[in-house]
Amino acid sequence: MALDINTFSNVKGGFPFFKAAGHPAVAPNVRALLDRLSNADSLAVYDPFGFAAALSELYPFDALPITGMFVQDLSALGNQVLGHNTQPVTYLGAAPASHLLVVAFDSDKVVRDIAHLIPEGAEVITLDALRLPENRLTNHRRYLDPLNFATNFAFFRDAPDGRGGRLHTRVATANYWHRYGGANVTLWLSLIDEQGEVVAEWDLELPDSPGGVTIDSAEVCDRFGIEQITGQLFIHAIGAKGHDIVKYALDTYGDDYRDLSCTHDANAWPADFFAGLPAPKPDERVLLWIQNSHPCPIPAGAVGLNLMGDPAVAMLDREIAPFATYALDAADLLPDARWPQQIEVVAGKHFVRPRYEIEVNGNGQVDRRRTAHVNVERTDLEPDPRIAEIGNLMGKGFILPAPILPRDSFRSIALPTPMSTTQMTLPLSALFYDAGGVEIGRHDFGELARSDSVMLDADDILDGDRLRDVAGHMELIYDFGVATRGVDGWLHGLFRYEARDSGHAAETSFGAHIFNTVLTWQNEPQSYSGDPPGLSTRLYLRTDPAMAVDIQDLDTFCQLIYPASTPGHETSDTQLILHDGVGRTVAEETLRIPCGGSVHFRLSETFDAKARTAAAQTGPSGGGYVLIRDTSCRLFGYHGLIARDGSAFSLDHMFGF
Repeated sequence: MALDINTFSNVKGGFPFFKAAGHPAVAPNVRALLDRLSNADSLAVYDPFGFAAALSELYPFDALPITGMFVQDLSALGNQVLGHNTQPVTYLGAAPASHLLVVAFDSDKVVRDIAHLIPEGAEVITLDALRLPENRLTNHRRYLDPLNFATNFAFFRDAPDGRGGRLHTRVATANYWHRYGGANVTLWLSLIDEQGEVVAEWDLELPDSPGGVTIDSAEVCDRFGIEQITGQLFIHAIGAKGHDIVKYALDTYGDDYRDLSCTHDANAWPADFFAGLPAPKPDERVLLWIQNSHPCPIPAGAVGLNLMGDPAVAMLDREIAPFATYALDAADLLPDARWPQQIEVVAGKHFVRPRYEIEVNGNGQVDRRRTAHVNVERTDLEPDPRIAEIGNLMGKGFILPAPILPRDSFRSIALPTPMSTTQMTLPLSALFYDAGGVEIGRHDFGELARSDSVMLDADDILDGDRLRDVAGHMELIYDFGVATRGVDGWLHGLFRYEARDSGHAAETSFGAHIFNTVLTWQNEPQSYSGDPPGLSTRLYLRTDPAMAVDIQDLDTFCQLIYPASTPGHETSDTQLILHDGVGRTVAEETLRIPCGGSVHFRLSETFDAKARTAAAQTGPSGGGYVLIRDTSCRLFGYHGLIARDGSAFSLDHMFGF
């Protein structure tokens, strides 16, 4: 029961129609329009752009007295749409119709072109009746411009933690649209509760500068008198330029540091499948936060879980209301699944990339919590033998880099994760490097089957004192020497980090790219703006809001990796630019990272107390942050917060723009 809607294409990008039709503010208007049309004597539907089927996936059309479906594209003739065979629009004049629904926005020309075909006396209704208000649009001339729907969802919770304290969430980002010419950018925010109801709505005006943005659940609940909430925050950026996605870091934290965690943005495109959900250890509970992204219910039996590589899917036998939130305990569907097994999520395009939360239980209550995200499992890829053939020019080719955190304090664990439906095998090796880029270890996985779940602990490779006191990094790469079939380049892995003393953990997952080559392969090395190759860096490092000394006992840390498929510049030329809340530069530092190496640093050791105090001054929409800028190479980064006593920390990969 997957939704038959187009959300995203790796060739064309995102499709804005489903966002326009399914916007939380539009949904009540669509339902009112359909109620009105259900009372019509007879209804003809003209579908010039093929949107009617998608619209009917999001809203119930079964009560409409449809007498005919009409199209202008001859290739669409004879298709079944809304229970009717499509006919050429030139037949429209003969149709019995008291009303004509034209399934189009910006419809003046569309209606004018068929004016002579409209049955006499028929009332014409178009989707322009559903448009957002003009002051909510970025491009007033073209409604389905993707920039009109620069949106995303964020998990949002402020609730008791079960131990006498509170759990909170904090969205952090920056006005990165400013560098692309965005002016008067405003975030239109809608807070949606667990039942799918909008309980608060407000605007957050951003400064006309690259200022920081912070939305904290404790402040929101206090402002609107909300006692507790577990739901989602719908974020719509008005005035956006350059990017039609709202990117952010999400901290999940509590009054107790044992609940400290962070994760990446939700990725705004609902997908058929997600993967990389870890099975629980015996003392853990894995909750998948299913948050309906649409104005239609998720039917019972539409969402399910299966062990990776196992065709047997266990389906969730319950309905989830429009925009509602449901915490699915993985053990309810897969009671025997155990780490390091990994779980595939059958999502049916019902929700954007979801978070999962791992609860570690002890003494009859939740002892610790951590949050991370799964990734989109692609359905459009096939193995490509040419990837093996480009090695003579592309060196290591696709690289998946991840930190090795300082080994005196942390364990660093890697788990390769299949991330496309055609990945039956993964021929892999793991390379280990010190901070200077010197290879100090290697592990050959061999050719893993899809159903294999093989974790690798860096401790098992880096014996003795190697890399004991400093950080380094690992890279997953293809091992074509053992490959029996082609690979597709969509190499992913889950990386788990555990504090040796406290047991606190964090995990992150991401995919491989070709890094720092002048030669290009398809869209690699990727560029955040412009054509490949992407040979520069612009990363957002969010910081603890109270980054000055003696305010809170948290520090910000970051690990930057300089991966290179082929040898690049000897060192990076990396600028750490500390901004305050209104986007002013407070201080700058320079890093030189060896090619193939990495650097691990803390904010308190990089910028002095005076600079941190100045940056902690908040602007009208949020606090300070660090922009990591390098025009010589593409870096890959991970960030987090850490208690100064090391008892708790958070970690996820960074985003760029």
